[in-house]
Amino acid sequence: MPRHFLTGRELSAAQLDALLSRASELKAAPRSSNALASRTVALVFERPSTRTRISFEVGVVELAGHPLIMRGDELQLQRGEALRDTALVLSRHVDAVGVRTGPHEALEELARHSEIPVFNMLTAEHHPCQALADLLTLREAFGTLDGLRLAYVGDGNNVARSLAILGSLAGVELVVASPAGYELESECGATLVRDPVEAVSGAHAVYTDVWVSMGDEPEAAERRKAFHGFRVDDALLDHALPEAFALHDLPAHPGEEITPEVLYGRRQRIWDQAENRRHAQKALLEWLLA
Repeated sequence: MPRHFLTGRELSAAQLDALLSRASELKAAPRSSNALASRTVALVFERPSTRTRISFEVGVVELAGHPLIMRGDELQLQRGEALRDTALVLSRHVDAVGVRTGPHEALEELARHSEIPVFNMLTAEHHPCQALADLLTLREAFGTLDGLRLAYVGDGNNVARSLAILGSLAGVELVVASPAGYELESECGATLVRDPVEAVSGAHAVYTDVWVSMGDEPEAAERRKAFHGFRVDDALLDHALPEAFALHDLPAHPGEEITPEVLYGRRQRIWDQAENRRHAQKALLEWLLA
């Protein structure tokens, strides 16, 4: 059976630790691995992408592989071809496939019928590759993950869910502050609060995401009203530990969920996060195709 990476629950704590260690090695020597030599990795983008496309495409090349980029409108899926049929065809031609799409169920169905590894580049419910990069960034900053407190301020969305799943494996305490109606489900294992100050107090890092994600545009005005008071600024960061910094998965809307002063200032590691996507994902690809 092929390995898949759909939610992050596929990893054990030991496997996650080893993957992050390998990511650090690959960051120190980006072209030191030929793990994908003579291999092709299909990358299917049904949703727009900047960091995911760049980091995966460059990462596959650095591992000596060939990235095959496909947009959703270039596939017969747009004309009603079954996901099962697509999975069977991909399995005959490529060595792994990553998908960036909307419904998580579609990714699960593709994986169910695939004879090759399938990995999640984003769905409406999960964004585990982002969480890998986030954990790598935290480990670089503090040397360890066990015992860290990470505050997440904003929408209880796919990013928050993946941080809860993978963070719990690493021993990270995730505290999520969201307005009523936008909470993360309690089953994910995070501590849920209403007050951003309560979430941030004693935190090693403060994470935020956009108030209006892809697909939420019809609710934009309602969401901006609901999230008023959930902006990450210097005043909020002052409630965290002195060494704390801001994180954001990007793209950002400066002046909404985060101020420009934090986004581009000294109290953030956001651009390290963006770079770490590539290194963490290279380690993931090695693990998937080992």
